[in-house]
Amino acid sequence: MTKKRILITGGAGFLGSHLCDRFLKEGYHVIAMDNLITGSLSNIEHLFKLQDFEFYHHDVSKFVHIPGKLDYILHFASPASPIDYLKIPIQTLKVGSLGTHNLLGLARNKKARILVASTSEVYGDPLVHPQTEDYWGNVNPVGPRGCYDEAKRFQEAITMAYHMHHGLETRIIRIFNTYGPRMRLDDGRVLPAFLSQALRGEPLSIFGDGSQTRSFCYVDDLVEGIYRLLLSDYPMPVNIGNPSEITIKEFAEEICKLTGVELKVEYQPLPKDDPQKRQPDITKAKEILGWEPKVDRAEGLRRTLEYFKEALHVPV
Repeated sequence: MTKKRILITGGAGFLGSHLCDRFLKEGYHVIAMDNLITGSLSNIEHLFKLQDFEFYHHDVSKFVHIPGKLDYILHFASPASPIDYLKIPIQTLKVGSLGTHNLLGLARNKKARILVASTSEVYGDPLVHPQTEDYWGNVNPVGPRGCYDEAKRFQEAITMAYHMHHGLETRIIRIFNTYGPRMRLDDGRVLPAFLSQALRGEPLSIFGDGSQTRSFCYVDDLVEGIYRLLLSDYPMPVNIGNPSEITIKEFAEEICKLTGVELKVEYQPLPKDDPQKRQPDITKAKEILGWEPKVDRAEGLRRTLEYFKEALHVPV
């Protein structure tokens, strides 16, 4: 029996590399594609020796060609942290628009099913809490975060247009804050920033007064949700995230307790349009996919801490 072939864009990134692992484990032939602007070969170097793994160093904003048949495409190519997309806003917009267009065209040509990675950022700074999939969001298209938020909103719109107009098999996931091993230390997002600062004995940087909330999902749970959504028959957006909500200040306290350091905080101005609330309503994921997160934050943070200790060469 011929193995199913899947293309994973952003395959050398944090999420993409975990998806490569999962689909190889499930018996797929995996083709990873990444231009390595924010991804790293170190995330997938353990896979190069495998017969069922290929890597293409390519920017999906340019024409994408894959020889042979393709059964599935996972489009995860995109900068995902503010530190990255504020530095490369035009590339961020291009990968969400031109890149998505190229991959939808490839999926149509190969008669493949495509799942695109959208994000909770389509909700902007939400006026509805928790966020359900039928909420249209509160986004500033011309603000500093607009390059990322609107790239993802356009990505959803063009994906749905291909589904409606061409009958393409499409899936859309809205990812909420996710963490775990292989996050970049200089990622700039709250969890890697807090862990790196705590392990280096530096004060933890809190933007604003720390009352804003986030909901953190462990990467293994997210990957399971993606796997189930890809193989489902549901074409509309689905929230995948952990509804366990915590304020940034409480999270800083948790990190310090975990790492055994005294809580020292450095307050900084809140970035423009930074969301005040983040909590997914996962009713749809439960009903349609039979999915909910299994790894609680204490266990997920413990696993992530081990990875950060090794990456920072901190004695265990």
